Amino acid sequence: MNSTTPVRKHHIGFISTRFAGTDGVSLETAKWAAVLESLGHECFYFSGLCDRPADHSHTVPEAFYQHPTIDAINRVAFAGDWRTTAQAHSHYPEMESLYNETFSIYVRPPHITRQVNELKQYFKDHLYAFAREFSLEVLIIENALSIPVNLPLGLAITEFIAETGYPTIAHHHDFQWERQRFMANCVGDYLAAAFPPTLPSIRHVVINSVASFQLASRTGVSAMVIPNVMDFENPPPPLDDYALHARADLGLAPNELFFLQPTRIIQRKGIEHAIELTKRVGLNAKLVISHAAGDEGTSYEQRVREFAKLLDVTVHFESEIVQDARGTTADGRRIYTLADVYPQADLVTYPSGVEGFGNAFLEAIYFRRPIVINKYSIYEVDIKPKGFCVIEFDGFVDERTLESVRGWMAHREEVQECAEQNYQLGMRYYSFRVLKNHLELLLADCLGEINKL
Repeated sequence: MNSTTPVRKHHIGFISTRFAGTDGVSLETAKWAAVLESLGHECFYFSGLCDRPADHSHTVPEAFYQHPTIDAINRVAFAGDWRTTAQAHSHYPEMESLYNETFSIYVRPPHITRQVNELKQYFKDHLYAFAREFSLEVLIIENALSIPVNLPLGLAITEFIAETGYPTIAHHHDFQWERQRFMANCVGDYLAAAFPPTLPSIRHVVINSVASFQLASRTGVSAMVIPNVMDFENPPPPLDDYALHARADLGLAPNELFFLQPTRIIQRKGIEHAIELTKRVGLNAKLVISHAAGDEGTSYEQRVREFAKLLDVTVHFESEIVQDARGTTADGRRIYTLADVYPQADLVTYPSGVEGFGNAFLEAIYFRRPIVINKYSIYEVDIKPKGFCVIEFDGFVDERTLESVRGWMAHREEVQECAEQNYQLGMRYYSFRVLKNHLELLLADCLGEINKL
């Protein structure tokens, strides 16, 4: 290919349940879109909750997985009426007359089937409208064909692709078989059909090599591995006067160490380990949790609060003043972004037991912060071999972990050396340049332009 030959520009449609806030899917979508737009492509968005430009968005409220209609379906599909066979059949006359004690307990009430099918057609009509409205040429499905939080949407996307043959990139962040809450269900036929589907026009992308192996073994589908990234080519700017108020507003005294837990409060994040470390390390430190409980309920948050009280550890829950954009709360407090908060942390705690990749890991590297990490499987397989300099523990905080933290807090020059080494490794393996190279190849393959590269 002649280097001066212009590359064709395309209209690309992103589809998911939401594109808003600081969840991993929304953040990575923004990074993909930024890289694609730097290549001259134009991006558009279909979702149930959207903070992207309105003139480039097609919003259908029912596509959001927390919409009351979808939530009601999920309660039956994954934790509902199939739990007791006799109860399930007695509630639905169509089933009661057929009941036999040898029947499976994993039954789906007929009204749920009807509702899913009606919503599937509703979503499909909107997908056709989305494609026509923005003259789309390529689709990128962000996790909506991976984890079944909106069953009718996944089915609608699958049928839309099957009916149109659209070149499609299915970007999988986590699969239904990786989450225990989806294991027992009455929708196995839906899961097999659409989570994920196997259609000839779909190219599959996963964010770690373990997911690639699992997808191949379970479905026979091969996938490209594209890890999560950060814009390492453009380091974060120095803190401004606004950001310098953050430590005090987060409840930290000048002489206190700032331990940051930059995750949602959900069970797989293992926040008890961060609380234990803060207690046992024996330093004048406070733990700040930057995010709220999220979409998995508040019972674990209550457990975290009780555990902190049990260990007499001061934990600041600061999701109200750490958001995705600066502003002011209803009671007049300053709102900060993670970019305001990260550079001021003395230590980032990341004790997750399970992660699809680990955005908080990359963020800590990007902001040149020391990090203590539980050796979750994806870290062990994909990230650790790159040579990052971190403090590790394996399932529980031991004395060696505590000594390492004390050493780093006492010798800041070592921390800076490690942070710089980590930043350069991030640049090499997890930068926008790496993503750009992957996406150029992927788009060319989708569109039959591979011979032009």
